[in-house]
Amino acid sequence: MAILVTGSSGFVGAHLVPALLENGYQVMGVDRLPPKQPIQDSAFRFIEADTSQPGSWQEAIEEADAVVNLAGVNIFRRWSKQAKALIYNSRITTTRNLVEALPEGKGVVFCSTSAVGYYGYRGDETVDESGAAGSDFLAKIAVDWEGEALKAEKKGARVVLDRFGVILGKNGGALASMLPAYRMFVGGPLGNGKQWFPWVHMDDLVSAHLFVLENPQISGPVNFSAPNPVRNREFSATLARVLNRPAFFKMPAFLLRLVAGEFGDMLLNGQRVYPKKLVEQGFEFKYPELEAAVRAVVDTPD
Repeated sequence: MAILVTGSSGFVGAHLVPALLENGYQVMGVDRLPPKQPIQDSAFRFIEADTSQPGSWQEAIEEADAVVNLAGVNIFRRWSKQAKALIYNSRITTTRNLVEALPEGKGVVFCSTSAVGYYGYRGDETVDESGAAGSDFLAKIAVDWEGEALKAEKKGARVVLDRFGVILGKNGGALASMLPAYRMFVGGPLGNGKQWFPWVHMDDLVSAHLFVLENPQISGPVNFSAPNPVRNREFSATLARVLNRPAFFKMPAFLLRLVAGEFGDMLLNGQRVYPKKLVEQGFEFKYPELEAAVRAVVDTPD
């Protein structure tokens, strides 16, 4: 099976592409920059392109039996008007370009990234894939993002909407922003720490992609998150314990909003997400509990 991966050089792509190759897939990676670690594998081909723009890169989609769409700029930044436009457009236009280039009737598997932010701010409510959409900025992005991806069904594709939780992995993601503060003894909860933190270890995220590719009965939204979300204060305490550091430097909500703007609101809210589809289909998480997941990341050599 040939798989085209957009955003192949990014945080998730850098882990997913090698796993696909190890499992015998042929991979076409598409990104603006080549992988930081060169991939020496005859089954891998890299295409340098800006997927938010139509171009010759779309011709490779004709060769693909599956597409994994990971493209989108990082949301971990202050959300200025320009940043919000970039966050939105990098996701919507790439997905639209992919769907437009999909061949009719080939039955391609189209796995398109979304986020658990789809559900908005839900307090203590447990939400699975049947949960309704929220109304904040990230929720609206997710709704439009998924709407573009679902248009692939009209071309006969099996569409899987990968709703990512907060990814815990080496050299990127949330922990890359958090670890320096904790190692300098200034880590701690955000606001009151009561907000839910839907997390997933990178190994499980990668394995879940392989799982949905290989199980044709799975379609529609799928929560790529661990079955045991925690509150932010528990996450902070766990990270501090693993690093043998304190976690008493709380970031006041007003200060976080002052520093991060609207992005701060996202950090002060969350979703208590449950991966119902993966669990019911028999997917086994390697890291269902937070502490083992954090230790695996922290203890892995660079």
